[in-house]
Amino acid sequence: MKALVFNEFGDSTVLQYTEIPNPEIRPNEVLVRTKSIGLNFADIYRRKGNYHLAGEPPFILGYEGAGIIEAVGKNVSQVQVGDRVAFADVPFANAEQVAVPSEKLIVLPEEISFDVAASILLQGLTAHYLTNDSYKVKANDSVVIHAASGGVGQNLVQIAKLYNARVIALTSTMEKGKKALEVGADIAFTYDEDWTQSVMKFTDGKGADVVYDSVGSTLEDSFQATRIGGTVVFFGMSGGDPAPIDPRMLMDTSKTLTGGDLWNVLTSFEERQKRSKQLFDWIISGKLQLQSPTVFPLEEGAKAHDFLESRKSTGKILLKP
Repeated sequence: MKALVFNEFGDSTVLQYTEIPNPEIRPNEVLVRTKSIGLNFADIYRRKGNYHLAGEPPFILGYEGAGIIEAVGKNVSQVQVGDRVAFADVPFANAEQVAVPSEKLIVLPEEISFDVAASILLQGLTAHYLTNDSYKVKANDSVVIHAASGGVGQNLVQIAKLYNARVIALTSTMEKGKKALEVGADIAFTYDEDWTQSVMKFTDGKGADVVYDSVGSTLEDSFQATRIGGTVVFFGMSGGDPAPIDPRMLMDTSKTLTGGDLWNVLTSFEERQKRSKQLFDWIISGKLQLQSPTVFPLEEGAKAHDFLESRKSTGKILLKP
């Protein structure tokens, strides 16, 4: 089969589209022929060597995709050959075929295309647990969302609005701010202004109930924009590692710092079906809108990586085998 691989860490030039052996499935796995693969910042971090990678070179990136089951292990009973499925936490997805543990499969309803599944699952399930598990968003909460025009950001904006919160979007440019407003944000501020003061003014001097921070280097500012007793949810570091947070500050202000990792909530086949069903229902009913993805052939994966790193993208980037 063909796959996008690399043998050493570095920039996008280390990526190669080449022939490698087909995966062999174990008794509890199925073989999925990928139809659409999601690209995420985690793939950038892994390519650079910032994140752990299993095995030995050649390394294969990718953790998210959708396709059709071509073979089923002898211990698998939940699905069968020909089923349309997706996955959000399975390695080596940047390939024509992927061996997927059966408990990590998400069965797709007919109304959900492969492209939609590959666009929504990782980012959508992340936004879902952030607004339900890390901090339960409530009606009239003031919610600040960093990088609000990105994939997770747009989902966070829309889900928070479904819960009747007031959403404050933070973006790098006003053009991206307009994108956040289009999907429901109440107001948008850019990083080149004094956005912490803008948030305080918008919340009548109180500060936000919760700030979702995926930038990392902005963590201290996020606390400045949070009300006494409020919460900052740290779930990414696209802008660099955060400075250490003083626990004395947390005590003095009764503020909470919490983190989140999707893999801590996707703990079973049943949990994946339940959480993804909520997303799919919102999409089918039109309550959750997805921006049209930017699509690259898998063999042009290096160009896709460059585009994601350029910060010019506002929606999902997909790779097509």
